[in-house]
Amino acid sequence: MKDLGLLLLRVSSAVLMITHGLPKFQKLIGGNFEFGDPIGIGAAPSLFLAVLGEFVFPILVIIGFKTRWATVPTIITMLVATFIVHGSDPFNVKEKAILFLITFTSILLLGPGKYSLDKK
Repeated sequence: MKDLGLLLLRVSSAVLMITHGLPKFQKLIGGNFEFGDPIGIGAAPSLFLAVLGEFVFPILVIIGFKTRWATVPTIITMLVATFIVHGSDPFNVKEKAILFLITFTSILLLGPGKYSLDKK
């Protein structure tokens, strides 16, 4: 049952993350680079990194390919969202980013389980 639980955790959290990354991905491929610049590298690079962390790497987490490595960009994205973008916001505003941070950190620590490409 542990591996089934890891599959559920991995797939559900990554699918939910993709719902946040898809609009950013569409914005990126549409050529609209208007985006926040929370770490001072420019709007376009910030958007690109957000797309990687919220759209591209969660796809790898879903299929369980290089799962532990694939969680790292999402974890970094959620650290930025929690402590920089929403740093001065009330808890209820940053709560979603914190939950994603905890979930993807758990996946990093636990691994993908046997129902993944990593285990095939």
